[in-house]
Amino acid sequence: MSTERGNKRETRSEKQRRERDFQEKDLIEHVVKIYRVAKVVKGGRRFSFSAIVVVGDGKGYIGAATGKASEVPDAIRKAIERARRRMFKVPVVNTTIPHEVLGQADAANVMLKPASLGTGIKAGGPVRAVMEAAGYENILTKSLGSNSATNVVWATLDGLRQLKTVEELAGMRDLKVADILY
Repeated sequence: MSTERGNKRETRSEKQRRERDFQEKDLIEHVVKIYRVAKVVKGGRRFSFSAIVVVGDGKGYIGAATGKASEVPDAIRKAIERARRRMFKVPVVNTTIPHEVLGQADAANVMLKPASLGTGIKAGGPVRAVMEAAGYENILTKSLGSNSATNVVWATLDGLRQLKTVEELAGMRDLKVADILY
């Protein structure tokens, strides 16, 4: 179902085709964290596992998800499947992001800053996993607030969703790209 709301949304067949392409391609998969969770029942505690996974193609597509199961491999498999379905495109400009942005999720804040060539990925654990999977090679980050791996991943993805290319900004402001750059 294609609708117009400022930007073009994918039709169902385009989305299915993209999902199929991602399942066939080699994707970068990072298991960020595995949690052991317990449910208290009448006879004691029932343990299961929750995994958060980041999946990307290294060329600007990224997705993340959690999976929960009674065994670790099943939880990871579920998370990978969900992350593949939730992948979205992020702008990559000369191996970095187009502009500075602050992503938020609950009490976690992640600041993302573009970096010059040769800087590398200056990021800690969960943020680094997201950046590597997305295909960024030069970026500066700072994780502020909560250090919960799950919330840091969601905050990083929130920041990446906020990124706009010069072309998108020009379209939003009804200007030419040259007017914005100069």
